[in-house]
Amino acid sequence: MSLESRQQLTLQDRSKGVTMPKRVISGTVVKKAGDKTATVLVERKVLHPRYHKTVKRFKKYLVHDEKNETNVGDVVTAIECRPLSKNKAFRLTEIVKKGESE
Repeated sequence: MSLESRQQLTLQDRSKGVTMPKRVISGTVVKKAGDKTATVLVERKVLHPRYHKTVKRFKKYLVHDEKNETNVGDVVTAIECRPLSKNKAFRLTEIVKKGESE
């Protein structure tokens, strides 16, 4: 497939309104970071390339919480959206499980 035909395909896709699928993350709120923002810790399990053992990998994401309804310890689901700030590009979808209140 030539470069021209690939560019033509992407132009056609854009005109139809076809978008990339959004990433969905699920994790635990570890910190309330300012107004309408929560820090979510996402854990994934990966097979180690050399030792073939399952190891945990962690990453923190900033999630936009419009109604300020999350608390530390909540298990939440978030979906990717346009960048809302330098580091924040996920929106809160739902609170799966409430954490223990203080």
